[in-house]
Amino acid sequence: MVRKKKEPNRIDDMLDDLLADCQGPEDILGESGLLKQLSARLVERALAGELNHHLSQAEADDEANSARPNSRNGYSKKTVQSTQGELELAIPRDR
Repeated sequence: MVRKKKEPNRIDDMLDDLLADCQGPEDILGESGLLKQLSARLVERALAGELNHHLSQAEADDEANSARPNSRNGYSKKTVQSTQGELELAIPRDR
């Protein structure tokens, strides 16, 4: 069976760009390494998306009722344990 040559995709290109600045394992796996930063950003983006969905649902419900609409209210800091160690996260808040 002939193996197809793997086509580079967008994720591979982004990883190449991120890894270009790394000099050694500490830059990737260390206390402030790339893996830890990416993990924190991914969780923060997921939480922001969840809040966006919640607020869009609340906005639709508020149109039926004349209650005060729900809105964003900044961020709170949380520290969570992960396989990469402790992650400092900015958790989006609502009213």
